[in-house]
Amino acid sequence: MTTIRLPAALSRLAFAVLDVEGNGRRPPEIVEIAVLHLSGTLPVTPAQMRSWLVRPTRPITSIVTAKAHGITNIDVAHSPAWQDVAPQVSVGVEGRILVAHNAAVERQILADHIPDLWVPTIIDTMRLAKAMWPGLDRYGLDALIAHAGITPPSGGPGWRRHRAAYDTWATAALFVQLAAGQEWAQIRDAGQI
Repeated sequence: MTTIRLPAALSRLAFAVLDVEGNGRRPPEIVEIAVLHLSGTLPVTPAQMRSWLVRPTRPITSIVTAKAHGITNIDVAHSPAWQDVAPQVSVGVEGRILVAHNAAVERQILADHIPDLWVPTIIDTMRLAKAMWPGLDRYGLDALIAHAGITPPSGGPGWRRHRAAYDTWATAALFVQLAAGQEWAQIRDAGQI
């Protein structure tokens, strides 16, 4: 899937689809974040994705590197610190409807990293999928993109599962499929956290 287009019923709304990857510590620090804007009727392409690697103050744990995103401390050694990235992320998300998979995690991490960030609504695609596609065995992102037949684009090290750009694209495509044929009120009521 090389483009994503919002359903017409949602084209007047502004969404920011987001995914974060952490360093495996408590509390987690962001080591990668991606944001994709969805609004209007024009298709969105992978080139419109904003993605940042971030150098945390505490090292990335080897277990999260091995079992999740594959990002190493060497990968982020020359990346900007969070305070250098935060203003760009804030501008990219502020005032937009936030969409994320298992959004409570992203909500908490964003609240910890950008305490004053304001978004009018947060939509969780896991919650939305449970309402729109009841009876599935699993509602993790992998299971849902397989169920929906979504194939995110490939290319580059950031475009694989558990990397922020890949997961953001998959979440955006999933959101668009779940929202097809629905009015905003239905989507908000079913997916809001």
